[in-house]
Order: sequence, then structure tokens, then C-alpha cells
Amino acid sequence: MSAAHLVVFLVEAWLGVGCVVGLWFVAFAIDRIDPSARGAYAFRPLLLPGLALLWPYVIRRYLRLRERA
Repeated sequence: MSAAHLVVFLVEAWLGVGCVVGLWFVAFAIDRIDPSARGAYAFRPLLLPGLALLWPYVIRRYLRLRERA
């Protein structure tokens, strides 16, 4: 496997996990992190690209919030 294939594979894996986490976050967890997002369903799909890239931060923030509760 060449270096280019490895980089492409790693990026695809990162974004694949990010899409799953993003869909979970938009469907179930956003209301806990941001109470003002309740009922605002039109903007949620706009968050998916950022969530796909920043998914480790999203998981860390959600877990910290669960520890406090």
C-alpha cells in the first residue's frame, strides 16, 4: 500500500466515523449540549460537515457533560 492510499484510507475512516457521530449527535445529543437547539430542526443538517471533522471534540464534550449530571 502506497503512502497516498494510506492517507486516503485514514481520511475516509475519519470522516466515516465522523458521519456516524454527527448523525447521532444531531438526532439525540444536541438538546443536552445546547438547550436553545430544541425544536430548531432546520439548522441541524448544516452542522454535519463540522461534526464530521470535529467528532473527537464532540464526544469529549458530551462525556464531560454526562459526568457533571
